[in-house]
Amino acid sequence: VLSYRSSHLAGRGIIILSQLLTRSIMVSHKEFETAGKKPGLQAWRIENMDLKPVPKALIGNFFTGDAYVLLYTTPAPSHYIHMWLGDECSQDESGAAAIFATQLDDFLGGGPVQFREVQNNESLTFQGYFKSGIKYQQGGVASGFHHVVTNDANVKRLLHIKGRRTIRATEVAFSWASFNQGDCFIVDLGKDIYQWCGSECNRFELVKASQVAIDIRDNERNGRATIQMVEEGAEPQALIDALGPKPSIPPGTPDDDKVDISNKKKASLYMISDASGSMKSTIVAESSPFKQAMLNLEECYILDNGVDQNLFVWKGPKANTSERKAAMSAAQQFIKDKGYSNKTQIQVLPAGGETTLFKQFFSDWKDKDQTTGPTKAYAIGRIAKVEKVPFDASTLHTNHSMAAQHGMVDDGKGKVQIWRVEGGDKVAVDASSYGQFFGGDCYLILYSYKLGGREQHIIYTWSGLKCTQDELAASAFLTVKLDDSMGGAPVQVRVTQGQEPAHLMSLFQGKPMVVYMGGTSRKGGQAKSAATRLFHIRQSSSRATRAVEVKPLASSLNTNDVFVLKSPGGTFVWSGVGASEEEMAASKHIVATLGGSASNVSEDKEPDGFWLALGGKNEYQSSKSLQKTVKPPRLFGCSNKTGRLIVEEVPGDFQQTDLATDDVMLLDTWDQIFIWIGNEANDEEKTGAPKIAKDYVDSDPSGRKGLPIVSIKQGAEPPTFTGWFQAWDHKMWETDPLDKIRSQF
Repeated sequence: VLSYRSSHLAGRGIIILSQLLTRSIMVSHKEFETAGKKPGLQAWRIENMDLKPVPKALIGNFFTGDAYVLLYTTPAPSHYIHMWLGDECSQDESGAAAIFATQLDDFLGGGPVQFREVQNNESLTFQGYFKSGIKYQQGGVASGFHHVVTNDANVKRLLHIKGRRTIRATEVAFSWASFNQGDCFIVDLGKDIYQWCGSECNRFELVKASQVAIDIRDNERNGRATIQMVEEGAEPQALIDALGPKPSIPPGTPDDDKVDISNKKKASLYMISDASGSMKSTIVAESSPFKQAMLNLEECYILDNGVDQNLFVWKGPKANTSERKAAMSAAQQFIKDKGYSNKTQIQVLPAGGETTLFKQFFSDWKDKDQTTGPTKAYAIGRIAKVEKVPFDASTLHTNHSMAAQHGMVDDGKGKVQIWRVEGGDKVAVDASSYGQFFGGDCYLILYSYKLGGREQHIIYTWSGLKCTQDELAASAFLTVKLDDSMGGAPVQVRVTQGQEPAHLMSLFQGKPMVVYMGGTSRKGGQAKSAATRLFHIRQSSSRATRAVEVKPLASSLNTNDVFVLKSPGGTFVWSGVGASEEEMAASKHIVATLGGSASNVSEDKEPDGFWLALGGKNEYQSSKSLQKTVKPPRLFGCSNKTGRLIVEEVPGDFQQTDLATDDVMLLDTWDQIFIWIGNEANDEEKTGAPKIAKDYVDSDPSGRKGLPIVSIKQGAEPPTFTGWFQAWDHKMWETDPLDKIRSQF
């Protein structure tokens, strides 16, 4: 192992480092010592040809003049390496990022999937890490800009917020000239954050922009800043003082660079070889769909989907070492030779680590035991065992969203104190019921732990999906009060039910998190528990298990999960065909919490008493595709808000809140397509969506044809649709999502 400090090589660094790559020398960098050791996201910036770590709270902020290397580690563990290039980064920096990415891949045994990401054109996998937005800042290391976690009141920047599915916040000139009526802007003045909304903005975009503002307050300012929503024409004096006299604001302009989902999606397959001394590519198949047998284990291949700005390199496990190591550089050369856009995404895939995007070009793809790489088989939980490997975040089944922003500070074995918000005050929760919450309430969770001999604190403010606006406001006030009483030292994290970060889940030390119906916010205080109760148990892809109380009806069941039914006639543990052992283990804890003993019931072998307790047998989510599919479900939004009908995929874990009520959404569950029509969608979206769904299936690169296309309206969703979302809430849209997020300001 050769160890070095590459900062000493700045002048000749690229040449020397690239020479090291061509030899079979394993290069170890001091930063690799902690790389991939625990689940979550790590990021480094290229500074003077060396790797410098980005503070955890600032991962998701990128200087446009720089290059970065990011590593995402799943609990399996499996790894994704991303090389991110800003629009203004130098060739030396992008070259160094490529070399460090290759060395990191080598250090991790050649098993990671590698991605080349370009500003404004990142892969869905990458976008999925940052559900509250990717932020682009002007400048870079060459101009003296550094990543610093700050409570500095002297910040002065303007962020332009774009995107409905993927939010991008780009720093623009601090001037009224940067504004337009069609978008949201964030005026960040340090202690005061103003979210300015153009008169043409719609409600869904306002909600998304609010997430960015909340993220800046919580992560960059450690919760110590105030947010104010400002509508165009009602600007406060403080904003005028900062930006100067306000001129007339121009109207918004549509995004012309969006690609329609029915794009050609055709690809070609090439074999690459260095047998002649230099890298050569030979055509294997002119057009997709391909057969899996075309991939020889002793070779490397390029799957060319350049028309969609995608390029894949597949590394055979028995290919020679120099070919495997040169995979990324071969793909970059291929892009140049073909004259493709420099925005083209590259994925480098080891055998066994193929992403969904890659597999869709093969008509007969079969995964051997769904392994995380050439050797290790690992079955993760969730939605439908849909993908036994968390090997592609565009699968939408690895919950990166919070992990990317709030990493695991420790193992969760520190001191925990929990209070419930009652009548505008906080009331201590008995330690014996820690981990049990009411969906109609808000809670404060204070976590204290030692770091480097010093005591550190995190305040998690948890809000149930059914809590009242008054309680949300009270919880925010009580959080500030608790923070002040501790000298402003704690980190504040606001959490919504179902979005709990991995670290918060770890506080319950392996027990499932339980969410009961009801809460103290109901008139007359805590409602008495019903005689018959049903709990939905599901393990997420981050291996955290939740038990959520749902309506005790047969239609609430899901073939893929475990349910505990407590009734006067007895307690039952019902296991669906696709349920996991971990979910069954969690059911024992729920039974113990509810009291008594339970009978185990398998799906299709239920006694009459079971159906009687649920009010009779009824249709529920029993789609066989939930149990057997190896293709993950995908969710898309269809919108003509920009002037023409475009389709975008929802990145990361998708949830009920991703269904935009002013759009039409497509849910692809592999054996059928759902068209979900939001109540506020316009006529063009409603009439255009069925054609888009048909084009989507007809242009599918794996050759799917004639799938059923099911149209459903908001508020009338059948269980075959709602089963893809955990703990579906039929009353969710009764509360305005904008009011809900404003209450977090």
